Parts: sequence; structure tokens; C-alpha cells
Amino acid sequence: MVELVTGHANKAHATAEQAAGLNAGILGLDDYVLNVHDKLKITVVSANKVTIGTGELVMQGRHVSQGTPEDLIVTNGSQGQKHNDLIVCRYAKGSQNIESAKLVVVRGTPTTGTPTDPAVNTTSPLDGGTTYDMPLYRIPLDGITIGTPVPLFNVLKPMSDVWDSLTPVTGQVRMPYSDRYITLVRVGRIVTACAYITLTSNFTQVSNTSVNETIPKGFRPSGDSRAVMRGTDNGGAISFYLYGTPEGKMVLNGTGYTGRFVGISGCWITA
Repeated sequence: MVELVTGHANKAHATAEQAAGLNAGILGLDDYVLNVHDKLKITVVSANKVTIGTGELVMQGRHVSQGTPEDLIVTNGSQGQKHNDLIVCRYAKGSQNIESAKLVVVRGTPTTGTPTDPAVNTTSPLDGGTTYDMPLYRIPLDGITIGTPVPLFNVLKPMSDVWDSLTPVTGQVRMPYSDRYITLVRVGRIVTACAYITLTSNFTQVSNTSVNETIPKGFRPSGDSRAVMRGTDNGGAISFYLYGTPEGKMVLNGTGYTGRFVGISGCWITA
């Protein structure tokens, strides 16, 4: 039956299960460290001890807080063998449905070959699981030496960052062989370029010619893409394209004539 959770019922009725369901519905059915405090930063203290810093996390809708740093003991390895340990945040539901969370080191199996991560509990409490592990770090051990811890969690950014990523940012880049500018608009990591401009100089069948104009910082393409801007006129006599590098440098290809109006468009992904 339907129940009003956020309302006065003249009795205790709001449950942790309902709060977890709300969190999971808003934040997603996954596990996240929140972008506050030390974000559970790990520090290797010695050959068998690490410290986990302060932070907040949400695992399957359950909010867990680490108010003070906590030391954890990592079992020493054996000479000639390797193994991976996992540091996890473990949710547990015990007798009388009492729930708890704690940091646990799950020991891996030593091997002379390539080590694998130990098994963890994966049945979500949202699905009735009574023990659930959120992996935080992999601790590789080679003999008695602790390697560099590997983070295994995602940091959930706040809504303010999402809002900023959706706010348009405008810029411009001067069109080569013209005194006009191409308008650039970035939303998140996507940049669009558009202009309807007049050329002030001729360029005829240029091929891979570097130009002096550069794409401003914040609008430059990522390392695995190019900023491509295509230009044409209505009659088809003019056709060219510009492409930009992650450093902002641009190269021109094609043909253009003085006094002709051209439309320019483009789209790419920034770094």
C-alpha cells in the first residue's frame, strides 16, 4: 500500500530502507565516493599498514560516513609470491535486522604467477543481500613489498558541476584570409563552430597550409580528435576546411576568393 514517507504520521514510520531507495533512485544503482573531505584517500604507512582518510560514500543507496582517518592492517606477503588484497566498505545486516558498515581488508590468494583480485560480496541490499562489499582499493603485494594502491571507485560530482557543464561558454577564432571571426560555443566537452563571413584575400588550392590563427584554450580538441571546420559558398566555387590540433594550431585546405560570402560550420570534442 502507498505510504507518505516525508510527512507527519503521528508515529515513527520513515525507515532506512526507504531512505536508501530514495538515494539509489536519485544517485543511481551504483557505488560512489562523494566529492567532499579527503575522499577516502589512502596512505601507505608501512609494509603492513595503510590509512584511509575521511570521506563520504553511497553504496547501493546506503550513506556511509568516515569521520576520522582509520588504520588498516595488510597481511605481509611471502618471498617469491604475489597477491592482491582489496580494501572494501562492507555493509552487513545481522540479527534483528541491525545494519552496519565497516572497512575490511579482503586477502587475495598468493601465487607465483599473475595475481587476481579476491572474490567479494555482490548481492545488493536493495535485492535482499545481507552482506555487500564496495571495493575501494586494490593493494598489490610483491613478496613483502606493498605496491601502489589502485583506486577502484568513482567520485560522484555535485550537481553544481553538472550545472556548470551544461552552461554554454562562447569564444571566437579569426578566420584566415578574413577580418571576421568564427563563433565558438562549448557545452560540456562539445564545441560547435559557426559563421557567415566575407573573405578579404584569395587562397587557391592550398593544401595542408599552416595559418597563424589559433583556437583559444578551452575550445581546443582532445588528443584523439581534430577540430574540423568546413566552409562553402552558395555557388560552390569556394570549398575549404580548417582543422585544428590539441595545441590550437590550424591548417587550411581548399580554395577561397576575395569578397565572397561563405558559411562555416564544425563540431568537435574538447579535452
